[in-house]
Amino acid sequence: MVLLAVASITAASEQARAQMDDNPMVGGAAMFKSKDIVDNAVNSADHTTLVAAVKAAGLVETLKGKGPFTVFAPVNAAFDKLPAGTVDTLLKPENKGMLTNILTYHVLAGRFDSNAIAKKIKAGNGKAWLKAVNGGTLTAWMDGNSIVISDEKGGQSRVTIANVYQSNGVIHVVDSVLLPK
Repeated sequence: MVLLAVASITAASEQARAQMDDNPMVGGAAMFKSKDIVDNAVNSADHTTLVAAVKAAGLVETLKGKGPFTVFAPVNAAFDKLPAGTVDTLLKPENKGMLTNILTYHVLAGRFDSNAIAKKIKAGNGKAWLKAVNGGTLTAWMDGNSIVISDEKGGQSRVTIANVYQSNGVIHVVDSVLLPK
């Protein structure tokens, strides 16, 4: 009986590891390729502010949709860099439009892993211009082996964890919030 239980636990562990494949851990949690963007993000301790913002903006169902999407996902510390009170203000129902605009500025239609972005950068002679789903433009370039993204206001964000594959896209963890015009 004990051997059966151990075998069962081992099989479940192997199955979980196989689902994760080579996906990096994010915020202390396994990121499973079989789960969608939202279902993985809610498990990351580093993305609680982003998850709260996605919920407040009413974007949960969209980001659980078929996609594919590429999301530049700011960590909690990225939101902490914003001026005091900014996040609380954005989370208010009356600011849903502004919050939605900022969040959808972090999303591209399509699945762009770091290799695809690097190819675009190379094709653009060192820079790539990426169209966000809110209609704005993000600019990407390489700094050594790291991808850096700049927003329309001149802010910069570095991809700290790339290629976190999801069932409906890919997430790149970033260290700053990107702000549209």
